[in-house]
Amino acid sequence: MKRCDWAKSELDQTYHDNEWGKPLHDEEKLFEMLILESMQAGLSWSTILAKRESMREAFDQFNYRIIAEYDESKLLELMANPGVIRHRKKLEALVHNAQVYQQVQEKYGSFDAFIWEFVANQPIINHWEIISEVPASTPESDQLAKQLKKEGFKFLGTTSVYAFMQSIGMVNDHLMTCIFR
Repeated sequence: MKRCDWAKSELDQTYHDNEWGKPLHDEEKLFEMLILESMQAGLSWSTILAKRESMREAFDQFNYRIIAEYDESKLLELMANPGVIRHRKKLEALVHNAQVYQQVQEKYGSFDAFIWEFVANQPIINHWEIISEVPASTPESDQLAKQLKKEGFKFLGTTSVYAFMQSIGMVNDHLMTCIFR
């Protein structure tokens, strides 16, 4: 079976085959993917996937309502947990972003409605032949990253936002040779 070149490990392949590039509209899952992408900054996606289950457990199943209430003692607990990304600023951003996420939901009706407007509510389907053609960012990710920052989100630049867009199917970057095209 031919997959996109980046899906090398079993964990990568499972994620690639079952999630990556498939349109996602569930508010809970959108928050999870947003946080995973923010945690990835400076790390490999394989590292994030390897810690995903531990992070689910440590982050209350990525329940943004609960995370928004985390206090200093919870942050210290997370900093001591080897199953999560133990980067103080990223963990502080986790709590902050959970709070902002709820504000965006109130302001726009849902986070889903807010973000999908940046692609006119339709996935962008690209036709890349080789992995080197896939961009790290696009004008759409630039715009979305800028708006996320304006809304108050942290640790989400245009590259991590583009990866988020790919992960939730706003963009389909499966290579033309990929069976999941």
